[in-house]
Amino acid sequence: MNWLSNISPPGLKSVFGKRETPDNLWVKCPKSGELIFKPDLEASYWVTPSGAHLRVGPLVRFRALFDDQKWEAIELPDVPRDPLKFKDDKRYVDRLKGAKAKISERNKADPNGENIIQDDCMAAAIGLIGGKPAVVLVQDFAFMGGSLGMAAGEAFIKAAETAVVRDAALIVCTASGGARMQEGTLSLMQMPRTTLAIDDVREAGLPYLVVLTDPTSGGVSASYAMLGDVHLAEPEAMIAFSGPRVIEQTIRQKLPEGFQRSEFLKDKGVVDMVVDRREMGKVIGSILGHLMSRRKSSSKGVPPVSQPRVDVVE
Repeated sequence: MNWLSNISPPGLKSVFGKRETPDNLWVKCPKSGELIFKPDLEASYWVTPSGAHLRVGPLVRFRALFDDQKWEAIELPDVPRDPLKFKDDKRYVDRLKGAKAKISERNKADPNGENIIQDDCMAAAIGLIGGKPAVVLVQDFAFMGGSLGMAAGEAFIKAAETAVVRDAALIVCTASGGARMQEGTLSLMQMPRTTLAIDDVREAGLPYLVVLTDPTSGGVSASYAMLGDVHLAEPEAMIAFSGPRVIEQTIRQKLPEGFQRSEFLKDKGVVDMVVDRREMGKVIGSILGHLMSRRKSSSKGVPPVSQPRVDVVE
C-alpha cells in the first residue's frame, strides 16, 4: 500500500490500483498468426478460424463427441509407479507428479473439470454418440507426450472391457510420441496387450473406431492406432512411426509435400476420412448408426448421464 492509496477514497481504489486482468485471454493461431479470443476458441473446440486444430485434452474431446455433452466417467486401474526405479536428470516419480499436477490444474480450470478421472495420459468415459452407446478413450499429449506405458495399456484394456460389458462401441482418440522410455520393455508389452483387447471387442461384434490426432507416432501408430474398423483423422495431423527428419536422414531423399499428414495418408488409403473436430461427433454418430443398426438397444449400454456429475464405472 502506498501514499496514494491511503488518501484515495475507497471508491477510487480500483482506478489507481493495478488492474487485475487474465493474461491468457488471447491465443495466437499457429497457422495464421492472428490472435483469437479464448472464449471464442473454446466454443469452437479449439479450432481456429484458419482451420488449425490445436491440441486438446479429454474434456474437449468428450464435449465434442458425446450427445448433449453428457458422459459417465470410467475409473481406470492403478498400476505400479516407477517399477524400474528409473532416473535420468530427474526421477521418474517426480516427472509423473509434475505431469499430474499440470493436467489437474488444467482440468480444474474447466467448468466440467470435476467430471473426469485422469491420473495418467488416458481418460475414458461412456455415453451416447448419435444415440448409440460408445466408450471413448482419449490419449492426452499434455501428459508426458501421451507416451504409452503400463497405465495407458491398462486404461485401454479397461475401456475395451467396459465396451463389451455395456454393449458399446469403442472409440480411441490417439495422441502420442510413442512408448514411455522410463518403463522400458514394460511399455512395449502394452502393444500386444492392447491388440488382444481389440480382438475381444471384435469378437463381441462391436465397432472399434480410431480418431487420429496430432501427433500420433511410435509404438502407438504401430499398434492400436492402425487396427480400427474405421480410421478418422483431424486435418493436418501428423501420423507416423518416426519423424520426417529421421526418415530423410536415413534414405537421404527429400520427402513429398505434406508427407505423414492426414490428407496425404488419406490419399494413400491409410486414413478413411479427414474430419473437422467440430463435425467429428456427427460423423461418428452416423458411422455407428450404420455399424450398430442391427443391434438391439440394451439398457446396460445407455449410461445414466442425465446429471452433470461423475458416475464411476468400477
